[in-house]
Amino acid sequence: MSGHSKWATIKRKKGAADAKRGQLFSKLSRAIIVAAREGGGDPATNATLATAVEKARANSMPKDNIERAIQKGTGGGDGAVDYEAVTYEGYGPGGVAVLCVALTDNRNRTASDVRHIFTKSGSELGTPGSVAWQFDRKGVILVDAAGVDEELLMDAALAGGAEDITEDGSQWQVITDPGDLSAVRKVLADAGFAAASADITMLPRTTVETGEKEARQLLRLIDSLEENDDVQDVYANFDISEEVMEAVAG
Repeated sequence: MSGHSKWATIKRKKGAADAKRGQLFSKLSRAIIVAAREGGGDPATNATLATAVEKARANSMPKDNIERAIQKGTGGGDGAVDYEAVTYEGYGPGGVAVLCVALTDNRNRTASDVRHIFTKSGSELGTPGSVAWQFDRKGVILVDAAGVDEELLMDAALAGGAEDITEDGSQWQVITDPGDLSAVRKVLADAGFAAASADITMLPRTTVETGEKEARQLLRLIDSLEENDDVQDVYANFDISEEVMEAVAG
């Protein structure tokens, strides 16, 4: 999470997300469809859906697309597809644990694609449960550290129900229970702290420090997985220093 959050920030700055906006909207729609199907179509009572909708809005997804995805998830609208959530586990360069979450309408196709990506990158796809135990499902709000008063941020976060707050290079990580993510984000916003991002993620219990060579290999693996249409999220327990991350991004 630590390194991955930095990598995501750098990619946003480089405009990579804009170049793949069509694919991004498709993935965001899938997440909304599945969340609505599993927990109902009201974001006020479905925390997973609320997070998916907020993420879609943050990425400038049109309101009509969001509403259409919710309708499909609750049984309305045309062209509904029965997506299935599947998690793949494996090991990347340097023994880094990797979790890959997909939403697919064809499990065999997705499994074959993911296995090929792992093998091509010199990584190893593991068995179910092989690395998942190293992660906890949490809400994570990232706040840029520049100009932020640590004590005030911590007071606001804990008052809002956050579990912890940690410094991660140039950002603060506010960690919450997944169900409390939206509420904590609102408390922070009301206190004047703008979130760089807020998402439900799989947070590693421990991290593996990665050098530049392994970082390049690992980030190529993550990019290849994320470029697959069925893959929604990729999580890994690596930690890359900001110096190495900037060198890799350059």
